[in-house]
Amino acid sequence: MSYEEARDELDSVVRRLEAGGLTLKESLALWERGESLAATCEQWLEGARAKLAVAMEERGQGGESDQEAPF
Repeated sequence: MSYEEARDELDSVVRRLEAGGLTLKESLALWERGESLAATCEQWLEGARAKLAVAMEERGQGGESDQEAPF
């Protein structure tokens, strides 16, 4: 599942939970699905951060100035 798919489904889960009218069983199932989707999003973001860190490290070793770093 892509980051965007997980994020969109997580948004849908949150909206359904906020709307209310669900049984406790339904709410718990949605909550668990939301936790799983949030973990998927976090994995994607951590992977992106790691790739960015590697790219920034490689760029720094190439003699580039730190002033050009995006963060």
